Amino acid sequence: MLHWRAARRFCKVISTDYVPALLEQSRVRAEAEGLAIDYREADAENLPFMDNSFDNVVSTFGVMFAPNQAKAASELIRVCKPGGKIGLANWTPESFIGQLLKTVGRYVPPPTGISSPAMWGTEGFLNRNFGMYVEHINYTTRQFNFRYHSPQHWLDIFSTYYGPTLKAFDVLDEIAGQSLGEDILQLIREHNRATDGAMVVPSDYLEIVMTR
Repeated sequence: MLHWRAARRFCKVISTDYVPALLEQSRVRAEAEGLAIDYREADAENLPFMDNSFDNVVSTFGVMFAPNQAKAASELIRVCKPGGKIGLANWTPESFIGQLLKTVGRYVPPPTGISSPAMWGTEGFLNRNFGMYVEHINYTTRQFNFRYHSPQHWLDIFSTYYGPTLKAFDVLDEIAGQSLGEDILQLIREHNRATDGAMVVPSDYLEIVMTR
């Protein structure tokens, strides 16, 4: 997590999330490592901070899941000081996770007017929502490898702890849930680089660094 890395370098860090349980898990680890991090429950669409509060504002696969994308983008800009940096890591639409979100969306369509979170992994979206408010945007495509004991192991973990899949399985009946699980396992098979029954699946993401 970026906020742990920043704290290890003696930065003053405030970490936010709208899920209290996730904040508590991170707080326990931070305390174990002796890291000074201020944890606060917050909504990405309505951050509880004054304008121009932070030298750096970062989100790793987080803000992209806010329903009101334009409002969340404007909040990142609002709380960042002029001359500061906004850093993001967002899954791309074509990536493994982008395709996972598309698969889930076939079973549990998003509400009317809500765009895919993977839009945050496109230069077009970022240019539209940030371009006129920042001095410069740098884009770099990077890759993360999901490594698990097996495809089923990954599915068990992500259906229990990962928001988009957890919510989908919660609302689907048994038959639809089984079908979604089979489709996800097929998606993993299409991307899996492991040949020994394990799972090694790469997923592209867009690293974005903006100068306010």
